[in-house]
Amino acid sequence: MSAIFFFVAGLALLVVGANALVSGASKLALSFGLSPLVVGLTVVAFGTSAPEMAVSTGAVLAGQGDVAVGNVIGSNIFNILVILGLSAVIVPLAVHVQVIRQEMPIMIGSALLFMAFSLDGVITFLEGAIMLALLVAYTAFLVIQARRAPAQAAADYEAELPAGRPQGWMGKWYVQVWFVIAGLMMLVQGAEWLVESAVTFARALGLSELIIGLTIVAAGTSLPEVAASLAAAFKGERDMAVGNVVGSCVFNILGCVGLGGLAAGIDGLPVATSVLNFDLWVMLAAFIACLPVFLSGREIARWEGGVFVGYYVAYVAYLILSAQEHSVLPAYSSVMLSFVLPITIITLVVVSIRQTKTQ
Repeated sequence: MSAIFFFVAGLALLVVGANALVSGASKLALSFGLSPLVVGLTVVAFGTSAPEMAVSTGAVLAGQGDVAVGNVIGSNIFNILVILGLSAVIVPLAVHVQVIRQEMPIMIGSALLFMAFSLDGVITFLEGAIMLALLVAYTAFLVIQARRAPAQAAADYEAELPAGRPQGWMGKWYVQVWFVIAGLMMLVQGAEWLVESAVTFARALGLSELIIGLTIVAAGTSLPEVAASLAAAFKGERDMAVGNVVGSCVFNILGCVGLGGLAAGIDGLPVATSVLNFDLWVMLAAFIACLPVFLSGREIARWEGGVFVGYYVAYVAYLILSAQEHSVLPAYSSVMLSFVLPITIITLVVVSIRQTKTQ
C-alpha cells in the first residue's frame, strides 16, 4: 500500500511541480529580458537535471563509476528520443533558428569532447575541471547574449505567450523565482518517489535487477525533464520544451561528468570499454539525428517524434537481449542495421530535401 501511495504522490508532484516550474520560468524570462529558449536552456534544463547530478555524484563517491557514466549517457539518449519525441507527438515542435545554428553544434561538440576524454578509459581530474569550466562559460555566454537582445527576447516571449506580461503578484520577479524553486523541489522529490515505488512494483512482479536498471532507474532521473517538457508543450511554450532537452544534454555531459571527474580525485572517473564502443556512439547518433529532423521545416513533426520514441524502444530491447545473450539478438541486430536504420535515414534525407526546395 505504501508503494501505491508514493507512486500516486510522486506522479502528482511531477505534474504540479512541472506546471509551477514552467509557469514561473516563462514569466521570469520576460522579467529579466530573457527569451523562453534561453530560460529553457539554463534555468529549466539545469534544474531538471538535478537528479542526474545527484545520482552521478553519489555513484562516484560510492565507488560506482560505471553507474555515474551510464546514468549520463542513458539520460541523454532518453532526453532526445523519448522526451523530444513525446513532446512532438503532443504538438509539432517549432525549432528556433538559434538551436540549429548554435545549440546543436555545442551539444554535439560536448559529446565529441566526452568521447575524446574517454579514449584512455578515464575522465581525469583535469578533464573534469575543463568540462565544468566550459559549462560555466556556456551559461554565461547564453545570458550575456540574451541580455544584449532584449527586443528579440520580448518578441519570442510574445510569440509563445500571447497573453502578454504577467500582472499583479505574479508580475513580481521574486514570486516567479519561488515558483521555479518550488517546482524544481517538487520535480526532484516526485521523481524519487515514483522511481522507488516503480522499482518495488517491478520486484514484486519478479523482474530482474538488470531490467529494472535498464528501464525504470535509467529513465527515472529524466522524469523531471519529461514533466517539464511535456508541460511546456501543452502550454504552447515550444521553445522552452526544446531548450530544456538540449540544455539538459549539455549539462549532463559537462556538468555531471565534469563533477564526477572532480569527485573521483586522482584516480579519475572510469569509462568502461563497452560504453566507449557502443553506448557513447548511440548517444552521438541520437544527437546527430536531430539535425535533419530540425532542418526539415525547422520543426519536429509528429511522425518524426514517433520515430524517435520507436528507436528508444529498439535501443532498450537491444540492451536487454544483449545482457541476456538471447538467441534472437543476431537476427534483431541484422534487421535494425540492414533494414530499419537505412530506411529511416533515407526518409529523413528525402523529407529534408523536399522541405528545402519548398522554402
